[in-house]
Amino acid sequence: MSERQWVLAENHRQWPLKTMGKKHVIETNQEELIKEQEKIDKKVGKDAPKASSETQTKQVFAGVQSGKIYISSSYNNTILTLTNSKGQVLAWKSAGSVGFKGTKKSTSFAASRVAETIANVCKKMGIIDKIEVFIKGIGAGRESAVRTLITQGLNVVSIKDITPIPHNGCRPAKVRRV
Repeated sequence: MSERQWVLAENHRQWPLKTMGKKHVIETNQEELIKEQEKIDKKVGKDAPKASSETQTKQVFAGVQSGKIYISSSYNNTILTLTNSKGQVLAWKSAGSVGFKGTKKSTSFAASRVAETIANVCKKMGIIDKIEVFIKGIGAGRESAVRTLITQGLNVVSIKDITPIPHNGCRPAKVRRV
């Protein structure tokens, strides 16, 4: 009835199965798994908060059938932001928040994992009808993120590139001599 998870011995943080360092196995019972699932559901928006912000949350999530996904891809990281049609942020994920560290954050595989998690959030919220994708920046995760969104079953209506391009605006920095 209990599930085994790998945990680092030093600080007891959960990691994926393939990690480096000393590991030991701890047992998590059914109650802890239910509590973790409730936390995830609250973050996604299934259970609205009980305070006065309940009306704002209902306004944001109620009747959301179309959305926009902004992909910001740089040389170091890939960030995906899910918004409704008005531009209010519903969820965001980055390669670092998914679990990648260092130079692995800038890979196309990390970007596809981020897009996969955002697609799961969209499915939980019920936003599958119309999705517009806006891509910004130059990085390895641009194309792989869009492909993953499409393969996850989201109905991508349009893909636009909104990368800022200077029309000879600011003077560039001096050439670096090494």
